[in-house]
Amino acid sequence: MTTSSVYRLPGFAAFLAARLLAVFAMQIQAVVVAWQVYDITRDPLSLAYVGLAQFVPMLCLLLPAGDLIDRYDRKLILALSWLLEAACAAALLWLSLQGEAVSYYYGVLVLYGCARAFTGPALSSLLPQIVPRKRLAAAIAANSMIMRVATIGGPVLGGALYALGGGALTYGTCLVGFVVGTLLLWRVPVRFAERRETPTTGAWTRFTAGIGFIRSRPIILGTISLDLFAVLLGGVVALLPIYAQDVLEVGPTGLGLLRSAMAIGEVAVGLYLSVRPFDRHVGRVMFIAVALFGLANLVFALSTLFWLSFAALVVAGAADMVSVYIRSSLIQFSTPDAMRGRVNAVNMLFIGSSNELGEFRAGLSAAWLGAVPAALLGCACTLAVTGGWALGFKSLRQVNRFEDAAR
Repeated sequence: MTTSSVYRLPGFAAFLAARLLAVFAMQIQAVVVAWQVYDITRDPLSLAYVGLAQFVPMLCLLLPAGDLIDRYDRKLILALSWLLEAACAAALLWLSLQGEAVSYYYGVLVLYGCARAFTGPALSSLLPQIVPRKRLAAAIAANSMIMRVATIGGPVLGGALYALGGGALTYGTCLVGFVVGTLLLWRVPVRFAERRETPTTGAWTRFTAGIGFIRSRPIILGTISLDLFAVLLGGVVALLPIYAQDVLEVGPTGLGLLRSAMAIGEVAVGLYLSVRPFDRHVGRVMFIAVALFGLANLVFALSTLFWLSFAALVVAGAADMVSVYIRSSLIQFSTPDAMRGRVNAVNMLFIGSSNELGEFRAGLSAAWLGAVPAALLGCACTLAVTGGWALGFKSLRQVNRFEDAAR
């Protein structure tokens, strides 16, 4: 099945366009908020608070969000979450114009984290309702590749817009992206949704059903936990503003390029996977990819040359794309539609939230140890976790095909 046939499915192109705009807005906002907060405070710990402000509400809301996504219209929930993110962009726009204290930025990021608790699980759960199961793997590859296009352009555009017009121009662009993306989403038909059943269990039982499902499948548990600790301990994205200003001395435009470097590697691999998706030795390949991610970040941590740092992040992004492709396919193929909201909520709790908590960890480590020692320590932990999981999750290491996870 070719990827081009996936694009011809009713509503799939509109879905990709909507997600493209929303991810553009998210990436622009992420790079500008981090730069603006650090520019105001000149304190590495402030970057930790940027991550923490988004992580705490996501932690509190993800499990209830997964239950609501399984019980109600997923497209409607996604649209409402994007509109709330648009409201956050409008609030950041106002703060930039008024020159308010940094504490107000943290308050908006808390509300933004609430919206993201619904956005991630709703997006992942909606895709299998748009495309048939036999085209799901191709849709995942195409969706991941297209999303990375926005991940490339967003930070570059964010850095350029901030250099040209400050926070007001960049947050205004984010506001437009979220609103237009929501309008495009309404053009997407949901053709493969299964009938929702009236729940017969209590709220807490429903909330934790996703955790129980994952715990009953060691392959999925190993996949999610591996990526959780690799990102939590080894991610360097939160340290990029420090590296851009104090180590590489490349300014906001250089920061945008660094934020886009990983996405360039992801898109290159995503293009390959969209043409030639693989379904052999997926467990072993995932472990190799995570180890390569850690090694590439190690090179970045030691580099003082912009081109070498950029290249290392490109390699890290390529390795991460392979891991994302395998992890997403394993989860989608092995989860029934009635459970996807809750399972994807737990997945985002372990994986998506690890980005924000990882930012807190990185910022705190940088404040205590310095940026370079903090990055080196994180890379060493990533490699140690990869080796430990390869030994501890033998069934995951031996997975051959995606369908094996459903057994």
